[in-house]
Amino acid sequence: MQINLFYLRISFKIHKIIGLTFLFFSVCLCIKSQQVELINPTFLGNEQRNYYGNNAPDSLNIIWKHYLGKGKTTISRNLGERLWAGAGWTGQPLLYKEDDSLYLIQGAYDHHLKKINARDGKLIWQYKFDDVVKGTGTIWHNKKAKSKKHRLIIFQGSRLGYGKYLDTKHVPSYRAISLYDGSELWRLDVRMTDSYSRDVDGSCLVINDTLYIGLENGMLTIMDPDPNHAISKDEMLQPPIIKEHQLYTKSDISAHRKNLVTESSPSKLNNHLYIASGSGHVYGYDMLNDTLDWEFFVGSDIDGSAIVTSDSCIIATIEKQYIIGKGGVFKFNPQFKNNESVIWYFPVEDSETGSWEGGIIGSASISDYHQKKAKTKLAAFVSIKGNLYLVDHQKINKNITNLGPNQKFKYPSPILYDKKFIGPSISTPLIIKDKLVVAGYHGLKLYKIGTDFSLTLLDSFEAEFEATPFVYNDRIYIASRNGYLYCFGN
Repeated sequence: MQINLFYLRISFKIHKIIGLTFLFFSVCLCIKSQQVELINPTFLGNEQRNYYGNNAPDSLNIIWKHYLGKGKTTISRNLGERLWAGAGWTGQPLLYKEDDSLYLIQGAYDHHLKKINARDGKLIWQYKFDDVVKGTGTIWHNKKAKSKKHRLIIFQGSRLGYGKYLDTKHVPSYRAISLYDGSELWRLDVRMTDSYSRDVDGSCLVINDTLYIGLENGMLTIMDPDPNHAISKDEMLQPPIIKEHQLYTKSDISAHRKNLVTESSPSKLNNHLYIASGSGHVYGYDMLNDTLDWEFFVGSDIDGSAIVTSDSCIIATIEKQYIIGKGGVFKFNPQFKNNESVIWYFPVEDSETGSWEGGIIGSASISDYHQKKAKTKLAAFVSIKGNLYLVDHQKINKNITNLGPNQKFKYPSPILYDKKFIGPSISTPLIIKDKLVVAGYHGLKLYKIGTDFSLTLLDSFEAEFEATPFVYNDRIYIASRNGYLYCFGN
């Protein structure tokens, strides 16, 4: 009887081990079998910030709309608080596919980051921040993850925190969140610097398992994003910071009255990252040597992200602030420095919309991704005053030269194909093959780009938009200041 009991116990243990082993491998196979496609994993689609989707619709019928809600945010001790609805700048929805299902990731002014079914607009989960969520996040497929929770991660920033101020001790305004269930994986306490902000609006890039982001404290911050490497600091699980680079000079502090805010997102060209700063500089960062080794000083506030072109150049938009000339758009060849790097400059009109004096707040877009072999490469941008421009970014108008932002130098001008008034805008217009989608405070507009590169209006929808849309499979996804996230299509 004792022998039988002994063998029974041994048999039970063997079966238990076999069962646990089977369960382990079943989980592993389940993780591996899921097919993941990151369609729009970061602001403007990719490391070059030049992918905006595949196919645009021919009309703007509402397929569905999802109410994002409202939330309070603290402006300052003197200005008090505001109640904001929906989502604003930059606010582009991220899109990814898990197996056969499409999902949107949308930050909102109700303080939540939301995972939404792209087919019907139904909420999957939402994660609560301490303040309104303005910027666009970045999705990272962590292929070394040991758990499903760590496999797909979104890195997202917010304003510094409702009821908090610049001198608040802790401002954890940047966070890592699991796309699996919306749970928090770590939070970064954004430190106080000479800048007047500790918000996070920009989208990071994750390159070789290292995260690069410009924070609104004026720092290019490099960190280890892996949740398994996070450390406990000030009673928060925080990512290890590898290095920081200051994106302003001492003279910028007084010249810009502490407006040293980096709201743009870094872009990658070869072994360099390019990032624009509110201090008035466009910087180049050498990833191999860990140095800022390229710079073009404009002096104005710069909010838009640098866009990488197929001819290895970058296009940067310039706001009209702190400068005597006009804001507009530069195209640079970063193989050269200072004025030798300028291929062209296109100034736009001044304005008195809101607190902006003019120039361009959003980024430019280009046609290069879908038209690599085309002889004509287009760029589109929209001024805060409301004019949409379509230019050839590879061809110079030999009859025109333009004064630069500081009215000291004259630069070549690109060929202008068309100009349309669409109303004030801080959004980024998108070129998708022969279509152009542009949003502004007067509404959303869909244009057809003709063979002569003229713009013909196909459809429009009236609502107040600050955010940038994304286009996929004949659908346009965009959030409005009226409180809703919209899906438009045929």
